[in-house]
Amino acid sequence: MVEYTDYEILELEKKAKVIRKHVLKMTHAAGSGHPGGSLSYADIITALYFKIMNHRPEEPYWDGRDRLVLSKGHAAPTYYAALAESGYFPVGELLTLRKLGSRLQGHPSRSKTPGVEMSTGSLGQGLSVANGMALAAKLDGKPHHIYCLCGDGEMESGQIWEAAMLGSHYRLDNVTAFIDKNGLQIDGATEKVMCSEPLYDKWKAFGWNVIEIDGHSMREILTSCERAKQVKGKPTMIIATTVKGKGVSFMEGCLRFHGTPPSDEELEIALNELEES
Repeated sequence: MVEYTDYEILELEKKAKVIRKHVLKMTHAAGSGHPGGSLSYADIITALYFKIMNHRPEEPYWDGRDRLVLSKGHAAPTYYAALAESGYFPVGELLTLRKLGSRLQGHPSRSKTPGVEMSTGSLGQGLSVANGMALAAKLDGKPHHIYCLCGDGEMESGQIWEAAMLGSHYRLDNVTAFIDKNGLQIDGATEKVMCSEPLYDKWKAFGWNVIEIDGHSMREILTSCERAKQVKGKPTMIIATTVKGKGVSFMEGCLRFHGTPPSDEELEIALNELEES
């Protein structure tokens, strides 16, 4: 098991803060987007792109790269920010989010944006794609790992559970998926719209290795990924409890920011809060 130093954790936390600032600026500039669900998984994607995943920004289609599928495609700003900070395209391009002609559309587009592995947006489909990538890697004898980021609202989709069956049937131990469990979706609390609990028991019953973590603890995110890679014969689902709008006091747990960008005044306050945190 890899041991991470306090310094490494601190540097990743600083990077996650940079990602969050980009998300706020991007959605504000676009006048649209989904800041709440983007901020909730910023720590997870930071850990993946800046510590866990094998990838080469200068060579986006390097065959040996690990793959990530953002199943909750509406939360693309965080994904774009991580790709830009990694070097897939200029950071300055982030402010073109959702603009006419931009490579950074409201949902990730594989044909437009360097580093995007799969066009996503129709919720519930990403895990099936990740499974397909993982099965192909096994058939080809390739060692790369496939990561998938799902929202907890996606657990209401039937295709998720078909993917759950397939993942364990084909013993896809090269798949590590996350549930960004922030508890809110566009229509309200997930437990009221369509309760999918108990998620831990359900994924266990479907034959997956299941880990529960604090999705804002960088050390727990890193450690869970390392534990997942040691499991043989079954895929891993990491249930990460998070807070929608994490990092900005007035956005945390606020349903309005599911699909509403910050105003001029809110942006200034939010950036100041992140700077001082």
